[in-house]
Amino acid sequence: MPKVLVVDDAAFVRAKQTKLLAEHGYVVEEAANGAEAVEKYKTAEPDLVLMDVTMPLMDGITALKQIRQADASAKVIMCTALGQQAMVLEAIRAGAKDFIVKPFQPEKLLSAVKRQIG
Repeated sequence: MPKVLVVDDAAFVRAKQTKLLAEHGYVVEEAANGAEAVEKYKTAEPDLVLMDVTMPLMDGITALKQIRQADASAKVIMCTALGQQAMVLEAIRAGAKDFIVKPFQPEKLLSAVKRQIG
């Protein structure tokens, strides 16, 4: 089963994404910030990372860059609030494969995940 690392500082967002992905057959790991995401990526070896842009300790863009340094083939989808287009562009330039806008619609999140890892 494909493994997804869900990264968001809001526990309720992680819970919502984890439940949705688990219901559709994905194994889910969670991290609460970018620093934790970088560490978890190394140990969990997920097929995909679903990561919030704005987080304490280490933001999603910095974490994305560190994950891509460790694994150039890493697949990362960024989650961003409306109005953060500059962040989205920076994330794409840093190697993000896709992005979804929060609050996310379940079908959009699932189709973004399926596009990357099936």
